[in-house]
Amino acid sequence: MQGIEIHDPRFRSYVLPNAPLVKLAEGFAWLEGPVWFADHETLIVSDLPNDRLLRWSAEREGADGIMSVLRQPSHFTNGNTRDTAGRLVSCSHRQRCITRTEWDGRLTVLADRYRGKRLNSPNDVVCRSDGSIWFTDPPYGINTDYEGGKQQAELPPSVYRLDGTSGELRLVADDFEGPNGLAFSPDESVLYIAESGRQFDANPTQHIRELRVSDGERLSGGRVFHKVAPGFTDGLRVDVDGNLWSSAADGVHCISPQGILLGKILVPHVVSNLTFGGRHRSRLFICASHTLYAIYTNQRGASRP
Repeated sequence: MQGIEIHDPRFRSYVLPNAPLVKLAEGFAWLEGPVWFADHETLIVSDLPNDRLLRWSAEREGADGIMSVLRQPSHFTNGNTRDTAGRLVSCSHRQRCITRTEWDGRLTVLADRYRGKRLNSPNDVVCRSDGSIWFTDPPYGINTDYEGGKQQAELPPSVYRLDGTSGELRLVADDFEGPNGLAFSPDESVLYIAESGRQFDANPTQHIRELRVSDGERLSGGRVFHKVAPGFTDGLRVDVDGNLWSSAADGVHCISPQGILLGKILVPHVVSNLTFGGRHRSRLFICASHTLYAIYTNQRGASRP
């Protein structure tokens, strides 16, 4: 199939020979943080360097949809997700915090400091079914003016858990040089975290690490689950069977729960992030540099974004 690489026979059942990669919109600076709102048939994405949140809607214009500005300025929002109440939760580089968009449009800051020190630049975020919010905090967004503005880091790169009830912020992993995208397994017993290393490194870390979740709030282990090449992993999503779908320099890679590369969806530009959406959560939306793509698959994304 054109645009598809089969590395394991299992991948043939996940892709459709008559479903092409479709360009939905282009002309952006660097797209990030896609999250699907099924109740509105809408995809929210961050046009990070342009400091805006965008909304792609399928309901008015058919398959190609229409793109509009949801919020500008967005305080250089990167990753986005939905909490258990369906509200938008976002990572702000400029404000160095995690925010929640309330139903009336107000922004609530959920976390901006750990033990009195400012967070770096929260990068990606996921919610667990218990209402807790987990996010990575590398310094990428404060290293340059392009993605938020140069500022001084006060904390080492880390991964945090924010309790959905008490609001307590807990450090859950601090042995990363550059924690990036993250995703829970369907049963939430495993948290996958991309390790992309130091920014501007000529030889980036290409690891996806696997950490075990205990008591819903602690992580252990951290073995290298898979090494992505070419490029490195930025965004991650998991399907209903526990396969991991990872961004890479040449497209989207599908990796089995055992860490085996099953296949690739080749994309013309470097992929930063991705998410499942559409009517049955079987349409894969792909943020690739300055372009938004989509492709229908024969696999459904896990219910948590």
